Amino acid sequence: MVLTEECSVIIHKKLPQKLKDPGSFQIPCIIGDITIEKALCDLGASINLMSLTMMRKMKIKEAKPTRIALQLADRTCKFPHGVVEDLLVKVGEFIFPIDFVVLDMEE
Repeated sequence: MVLTEECSVIIHKKLPQKLKDPGSFQIPCIIGDITIEKALCDLGASINLMSLTMMRKMKIKEAKPTRIALQLADRTCKFPHGVVEDLLVKVGEFIFPIDFVVLDMEE
């Protein structure tokens, strides 16, 4: 029987080598009928952002109200337009239900 790397690590009590943080990168994805060639991914981000323009382009009529405030890297605060829940995002052969915070921002 061939064991997975995770099982081998447990048996040998040896941690795998930690990989570097890839930082942010771009991937192609499909949301609804819209193909996005270069969607920005940041594995350290804890929310998914979508511009209000993109929400309108997707013909999403309304976003769920939210009371959150976003503090940006420059310490300014932005208040989102709302949240769109369970939007299906296709990456390669995989489809994920994703919640997006909608922000009125430049593209």
